[in-house]
Amino acid sequence: MARIAGVNVPDNKRIIIALTYIHGIGRTKSAEIIKACGLDESRRMKDLTEDELNQVRQEIDSDKYTIEGDLRREVSINIKRLMDMGCLRGLRHRKHLPVRGQRTKTNARTRKGPAKAIAGKKK
Repeated sequence: MARIAGVNVPDNKRIIIALTYIHGIGRTKSAEIIKACGLDESRRMKDLTEDELNQVRQEIDSDKYTIEGDLRREVSINIKRLMDMGCLRGLRHRKHLPVRGQRTKTNARTRKGPAKAIAGKKK
């Protein structure tokens, strides 16, 4: 497995898909990186030479892309800022409720966690 930006990317997948295993790189950014390096999208990671891998690493490490730890830190700082401001989105984050206007009477179990039993509800 090739190691790029501290992440093991799979060898048997095409380059455009393998780069998406890095947090902060999706299909579009992956295509940009491949184009900047002058590589073919249909090639597999295992077919790349060491020079081509180093070229991809340098392109990703350049200041164009925010990835992995820096991106996670930036997102958490943004959420903390919303919570400190006390705006609606920050309050929703603080209460562990959906932030983007989804209904909560039913559904929203991913965000709210497992259902809690209410005493005396059943008769």
